[in-house]
Parts: sequence; structure tokens; C-alpha cells
Amino acid sequence: MKKILLLSDTHSYIDDRILAYARQADEVWHAGDIGDLNVTDKLKEIKPLRAVFGNIDNHEARKEFPLNNRFICEGVDVWITHIGGYPNKYSPAIKEEITENPPKLFISGHSHILKVMPDKKLGLLHMNPGACGKHGFHQVRTMLRFEVEQAEIKNLEVIELGTR
Repeated sequence: MKKILLLSDTHSYIDDRILAYARQADEVWHAGDIGDLNVTDKLKEIKPLRAVFGNIDNHEARKEFPLNNRFICEGVDVWITHIGGYPNKYSPAIKEEITENPPKLFISGHSHILKVMPDKKLGLLHMNPGACGKHGFHQVRTMLRFEVEQAEIKNLEVIELGTR
């Protein structure tokens, strides 16, 4: 079993509350718009990190992290990308691939809108953790945490970090 902390859109912001939740996880997954790599450096000091770069990220982040990160975690096929859309509104950049070879868990960021929804047509679960940074139009900073065990995603929780 793996306990996952999922976050996105930090936009160079990290605080002790985010780090405290990271300490409780087995792995931290970041869905892009990291901003300053100090954010991911601090997270990597605490736990293993899987991340992708986002549209605001500079060449250093793009050199360190991929645009798409697809991997298997505890038997679950996971695909993380920053701008991916959501069921019935996938980004044109990924629409063909996700339709032909859907993962079990599809994660994106970018919108700053927390969203968890199934795609019954493709048989996947979509997650967007919202934004935990202070930059953007979102009112409440959010993250997600959940467990992955024996090809199952369970115990999903929304973490609200308060207002910007």
C-alpha cells in the first residue's frame, strides 16, 4: 500500500502545512506549475517525488521533469500531465492517446479547480487536486490524498489549506 499526497499549481509557494502533509505520505505527486524548484527540492528531501512541468515552469523545471509522467503504482496505471482536461473535455494534445490507451488514474492540474470524476466511457478515474499555491483565481488552496493498494484507489480525502 502507498499513501499518496497529490498537489499542483504551487507557483513557487510551499509552507510548513504542505510539508507536514508530505511527511505523512509515502510519495508526493505534483501535477505541474511548480514555479521555483525550491518547492520540489523541499518535497524531495522528505519523500519520493513524481512530478511534471507546467506551462509557467522554466527550462530548469522542464529539464528535470517530463511533460507527461506515466507509471505503475501498486498495480494502478497512472498518467500525470499538467494540461490534460477532464472526461469529455480532454486536451487536444492527449485526446487521441488517452482514448487509445487509457490509464486507470488520469491526473492533471492547470485549472486550479479541484475535481475528481470517473470517465465511465474510458474506465478511468480523473483527479485534479486544485491549487495549493497562493497565485491564481482560486479562493481555497487544496490538495488530495489517497491510498493505492492492490490495483485499487481508496480512502480519498480533500485537504483544504485555507484561503490565499
